[in-house]
Amino acid sequence: MLETLPLGVVALGGAIVLGLASYAGWLLSKLRRQTRFQAAQQKAAITQRNNKIIESVDVIAMATLQDQCDLSEAAIRLFMIMDHLQGEKRVDYPTRFPALYELYDVVKDMPRGDARKAIPKKERMRHDLERMKTETRLQDAIKIELEEILAFTGAKMTPIRTLAS
Repeated sequence: MLETLPLGVVALGGAIVLGLASYAGWLLSKLRRQTRFQAAQQKAAITQRNNKIIESVDVIAMATLQDQCDLSEAAIRLFMIMDHLQGEKRVDYPTRFPALYELYDVVKDMPRGDARKAIPKKERMRHDLERMKTETRLQDAIKIELEEILAFTGAKMTPIRTLAS
């Protein structure tokens, strides 16, 4: 009886360890499935968010190419919106679109809206002159970059070309 008791205890201990190992394996498997599911959900959310951002980018780029939005406004809006792209759509804006970024850098701190109305007329005129000089100098490069943006986003629309273009 003494010889069978340790063998029984060893067998019972082995069964407990085997049971706990099986349970731990099941929990690990469940954790892996949950992690994959969460990663897939996060990827889907990023894709959905990027698609909304890209839709806005397309509208702004298209409107600017069709002269419905001025270059400074487009530079500001595009920089602010594209800065929120994630994943493989993330863009190093200053490097990829240097002309748009240069214009953005010139106008980003200029007051707009009510703040613009509150500054003296002379200062407003100075800002306008600086903005217009920069817009004129960068206009051709910016239009090329806007078309690059539309190619990057895979825009479903194409710019309407006038005969003068």
